[in-house]
Amino acid sequence: MPFPLQLPCASLLHRRDCLRLIAATSLSCLPLALRAADGSGGWLPAAQSLRDELSQALRKKQPLLVMVSLEGCIYCKMARQSHLVPMHQGGAPVVQVDFRSPQAVLDFAGKPTTHDELARLWKVTVTPTLLFFGPGGREVAERMEGGYLPDFYGSYLDDRLVKARTQL
Repeated sequence: MPFPLQLPCASLLHRRDCLRLIAATSLSCLPLALRAADGSGGWLPAAQSLRDELSQALRKKQPLLVMVSLEGCIYCKMARQSHLVPMHQGGAPVVQVDFRSPQAVLDFAGKPTTHDELARLWKVTVTPTLLFFGPGGREVAERMEGGYLPDFYGSYLDDRLVKARTQL
């Protein structure tokens, strides 16, 4: 049976050692892969009906914060884990729209669309992008686009939320 991997090892003994090294390296990476797959990047509810979600936010006298995210984006994971999930758990109206996702959602007018179509409609080109929506589904604060320095992310987010609340 021919050897399936082309390794730069000179003999069969060396090839076996190389295979053991590859297997050991692969197994050592398994916990990292499992952690990434288990959603440890934090969880936010997916937008389902922006009209309803905005209505609930406005009843609380809060803007609706929408995070446009992309699967596998490390900056999205950081923003979710460090800031947005704790805000959501504290009662802040935060939802997520997944860039490139065909997931169904109702827009601010109650019309069916997809997460990806919303991201394109809003002209989002960078993830994460945080949008702050107020009455009528209009943006009430400057967007936060891309990854900011972790030390300043919370401060920029707080500033945008203050501005958004004053626009309500």
